[in-house]
Amino acid sequence: MSVRHSLLALLAGEPAHGYGLKSGFEASTAGTWPLNVGQVYTTLRRLERDGLVKPTGTGDDSRQTWRITPQGRKELGQWFDTPIPGDPPQRDELAIKVLLAVATDRDDIADMLQSQRVSTMERLQAYTRHKRRADPQAELPWILLLDALILQAEAEVKWLDLCEARLQKRKKR
Repeated sequence: MSVRHSLLALLAGEPAHGYGLKSGFEASTAGTWPLNVGQVYTTLRRLERDGLVKPTGTGDDSRQTWRITPQGRKELGQWFDTPIPGDPPQRDELAIKVLLAVATDRDDIADMLQSQRVSTMERLQAYTRHKRRADPQAELPWILLLDALILQAEAEVKWLDLCEARLQKRKKR
């Protein structure tokens, strides 16, 4: 996640102080990814150093209001226009766990896959319940995030099924 670009996106809407940016980020991402206010101020100082934001008042960080510069708007536009690279893929702890279980020839891989499948299905059901209760007009960011989480959980279940099938096929040989 790019905190740098997230702050620029929020500042493109209006000037804000650090805590307002923290709150705005968390509201925009439906509270899914908490942001440390110290990280916000550190990032703002780096953005200022790079000419992407400017302080609009005087005082310490906690009272300072920031605004995006034309250079900051340009960088933000480039970020929005550039696809997120999928190569190399982000580290996936579940995939690493399964690969290492196979590499070390663990006897309980099927149990591990089943345990993960149950956990993922519970998560999927919780996301689906949240989505059913959400107001599409007032909570669009939350619904969009739930859509992504539901699709990721569904893909994870399918991958677990595929792993199990391949391991069973290997065992029969």
